[in-house]
Amino acid sequence: MAAARARRLLAAAAFVALALPAALCQKAAPAPAAAKGPPNVTAILEKGGQFTTFMRLMKSTQQDTQLNSQLNNSFGSGYTVLAPTDSAFNSLKPGTLNKLSQQEQVSLVQYHILPQFYSLDSFETASNPVRTQASGSDGPYTLNITADSSNQVNVSTGVVATSVGTALSSAQPLAVYSVDKVLLPNDLFGVKPPASAPPAPAKKPSKGGSSSSVAEAPAGASDTTPSGAASGGARVAGWTVAALLLGAAATLL
Repeated sequence: MAAARARRLLAAAAFVALALPAALCQKAAPAPAAAKGPPNVTAILEKGGQFTTFMRLMKSTQQDTQLNSQLNNSFGSGYTVLAPTDSAFNSLKPGTLNKLSQQEQVSLVQYHILPQFYSLDSFETASNPVRTQASGSDGPYTLNITADSSNQVNVSTGVVATSVGTALSSAQPLAVYSVDKVLLPNDLFGVKPPASAPPAPAKKPSKGGSSSSVAEAPAGASDTTPSGAASGGARVAGWTVAALLLGAAATLL
């Protein structure tokens, strides 16, 4: 009986000896990759580290929430954000942002968002003028994007010009690039044409008569006595002569 038990122990030990190396050679299965969600413009700008003013402006106008919502619901053709640095905002004249109404601040932020994904290479073939998210009574606000001989991408608004800098995000559906100047739209900051002067009021005619001037007397005329007064004087003179003649005749008789 002891011999049978020993044989069973030896068989179990042999099985373990054969199974253990195989188990050790097996690799652990890789953990499933976490699902990647849509890009978040706020997180991208925070990681950039020098876009505090632009982030605050996006938040106060709710454009960060709107853009993230659009990216979450439907990628479509994507978006491109031209993000001014804090130094860009510091170079503005004092009070520039405070002079803008709430709607104008919304338009300023939207002017930095293009409703299409642009890689640095695709900027070279962009069709100008390039439409932005901002718009007014005359239609969308636009800007011009060109590339020079050194493949540097330049942006012009008609008021300021700058270059596209570091790519903070360059993967579909969102591209975010830094710019060293705030993009001032011509519709808000351009030179306004001078207002035309109002027409002069028409002269009113004088009461009781025509507005035309009175005809002047012919040159050389010295008698300024009205004709009515002259004829009246002649009649008085005639009556006086007749009275004298009648008196003389009575005396003779």
